[in-house]
Amino acid sequence: MDFKDMSPRYEAAMSILGKKWTGLILRSLMEGQGPHRFTEMSAYVPGLSDRLLSQRLQELEEAGIVERRVYSERPVLVEYSLTAQGQALREVVEAIQHWADGWGPNIGHGEPRHRARMVEKQ
Repeated sequence: MDFKDMSPRYEAAMSILGKKWTGLILRSLMEGQGPHRFTEMSAYVPGLSDRLLSQRLQELEEAGIVERRVYSERPVLVEYSLTAQGQALREVVEAIQHWADGWGPNIGHGEPRHRARMVEKQ
């Protein structure tokens, strides 16, 4: 991969995926089987307002990553699921989790967890 020039597609992807809460919303949709309701996702991501969750879901739907289905019942039932394009992000989410596991609680401090232990022993 050539990192010299940024691809417009990469830039567009990051403008969607790099927004606050988006990664956690995607992860909530990957949890378990089948579609998820708004309240399930809201409970999965504490601290995320309903307004912002609604906005992010709309953006992900417009990007073709999330599918929204409305069932005309009383009360109206709305479910969200990942499209094939959204499912393809599973490997990315797993890779981020793997990276986070290696860096642990020192994330943002510049040293991986295993490196920090080595430094403490010296």
